[in-house]
Amino acid sequence: MRNSSIHDSRFTNHGIHRARGVTLLEMIMVIVITGIIGVAVAVFIRAPVEGYVDAARRAELTDIADTALRRITRDLRTALPNSVRVDPTGRYIEYLQTSGGGRYRAEPDSGGAGNVLDFAAADTAFDVIGQLPNAIAVGNRIAIYNLGAGTGTTDAYTGANIAAITGLAAPTISIAAHLFPFPSPGKRFQVVQYPVSYHCDLGTGRLRRYWGYTIQAVQPTAALPLDGSTAALATNVSNCTFSYTTDGAAGRTGVASLTLQIAQSGETVRLFQQVHTNNVP
Repeated sequence: MRNSSIHDSRFTNHGIHRARGVTLLEMIMVIVITGIIGVAVAVFIRAPVEGYVDAARRAELTDIADTALRRITRDLRTALPNSVRVDPTGRYIEYLQTSGGGRYRAEPDSGGAGNVLDFAAADTAFDVIGQLPNAIAVGNRIAIYNLGAGTGTTDAYTGANIAAITGLAAPTISIAAHLFPFPSPGKRFQVVQYPVSYHCDLGTGRLRRYWGYTIQAVQPTAALPLDGSTAALATNVSNCTFSYTTDGAAGRTGVASLTLQIAQSGETVRLFQQVHTNNVP
């Protein structure tokens, strides 16, 4: 009996020893080791994560700038020949947007018929050679032989060589009575929809587009949006410059240079683009 009791006591003590919990010291050691491992992992992961975030931000800024420049490029390619103009600060660029064009009848057909556009007196209608332009509507304007700002009677901004469309009945276009100063060497006319301006406002960091306002002889700047519409094309603009030059015979080729810089959260993206415009009137 005594031996059995002793055996049971040892068994009981051994069971108690095996069931003991985790000590405070062990818990502290686990916490410290886990922290060391976490710091080591963070050191290795931080650089790739930051690089990914920076690359994503740069890609976003590049996309904003590229989209804005593509829109301006697409617009300028629809500009009325010799209508692009830039203000002295290089923050505003304006042009007259066209929706198409065609050739006007300059002489009667073989049977003596046809409504010829008169350049000797004010005329109210003329025939189009071929089909009417697809995108043409009453209220649009007809421009003929535009040579641009500073040319007097051949500057569409002054209204000398541009007339409002009052009616359409193929192949005839009716216009408000107007005497066009000069015929086009190629017997061409353009359909003008409205003026468009782009403005880089560095004060608000926005690139804005203005359109549909009244055509002005002097390029509007501070007075925008006048009586037209406006929309923001890009934000976070930190710098922006427009310039326009002409080259070739009689300046028949124009080049618009566009620089746009977007900055955000320490990242800066700067894009430059050139747009060629056809200035053959």
